[in-house]
Amino acid sequence: MAISESRTIKYLKSFYLRDYLTIFVGLVSYAVGITGFIMPNGIVTGGLAGICLILNYKLGLDFAITYWTINITLLLIGFKAVSKQFTYRTFISISILSGLIWAGKEYLMPYFLEHPPLSGDFLSVIMGGLLCGTGLGLVYSANGSTGGTDIIGFILTKYWNMSIARILLVVDVCIVLSSFFILEHQDNSIEKTVYGLILLPLMWQMVEIVINGARQSVQLFIFSKHYDEIANHINSELKRGCTIIDGIGWYSKSSQKIVIVIARRTEATSIFRLVRTIDPSAFVTKTNVMGVYGNGFDKLK
Repeated sequence: MAISESRTIKYLKSFYLRDYLTIFVGLVSYAVGITGFIMPNGIVTGGLAGICLILNYKLGLDFAITYWTINITLLLIGFKAVSKQFTYRTFISISILSGLIWAGKEYLMPYFLEHPPLSGDFLSVIMGGLLCGTGLGLVYSANGSTGGTDIIGFILTKYWNMSIARILLVVDVCIVLSSFFILEHQDNSIEKTVYGLILLPLMWQMVEIVINGARQSVQLFIFSKHYDEIANHINSELKRGCTIIDGIGWYSKSSQKIVIVIARRTEATSIFRLVRTIDPSAFVTKTNVMGVYGNGFDKLK
C-alpha cells in the first residue's frame, strides 16, 4: 500500500462509536453520582461541578444550566489552545451531561430524597465518589472530557507547561474548602466540608483504577512486515513520531524492521487497534516509561 493511500484511510474512525458509547456510560454514572448521592446530601465536590453545586446551594441557580453555560464560555476562551477534536467531544459531553443532570435532578433526586437508598451522609459520599470516579475514568479512557477544570488545565499546560494533575488537585481542594466559608450558615457545614475532602481522593482513586494510570508514558516495540503502513498511520492519526530500526530474528536468521513508539498510556489502546487492523499477526511489546522529556511530552528539566 502506498504511503499517500495509507494516510487517507482513517482506521480509528471504526472505533469512534465505541468511544462515544463509553463516554455516554461514563456520563450516566457521573450524573447518577451527583444527583443521586451528592446533591441530596448537600456535599460539594471539586472542579466546575463543585462551583455549580455551591451556586445551587447558596443562590438556587440551576446546576445543569450553570454547568453548561460556564463550560461553553471556557471552550470559547480556550478554543485556540485545544484541538478541534477535544472541543467537539467536550461540547457533546457537557451538553449530554447537562441534560442527564437536569433529568436526574427532576426525577432521580426527588425519589432518592423520599426513599434514601443508603443511611447516612458518609455512605452517600462513598457511593457518590465511586459512581463519579468511575464515570470520569470511563470518559477519560475514551479520550473524552467533562469540561470545567479540564479545559483550564489544557490551556495552562499549552502556554505554561504546568502539570494538569497538580492544577486539578489544587483547584479541587480550594473549591471544597471555600464551600465552608460560603455555606457556613447552613446545617453541618464543617461536616459537609470534611465529606467533600474525603470525596476528592476517593473519586480520583477510582479514576486511576478505571484508566489504570493512563496518563503515564509507555514504550512500544512493534514487529511487523507492514511496519511502514503502521508507522504512517501512527504519524497521521495519532500525531506521534516513530523510529524504525533494523533487527534480526535469531531463530529464523532473517532481518526485520522494528517500530519504536513513545506515547501516553491513553494512546496505547489506539496504537494496538491500528496494529491489529493492519497486521493481526504482528508482535507488540509494551513497557512503562518512568519519564519522557521533549517535544510532545514533559519539558526537559
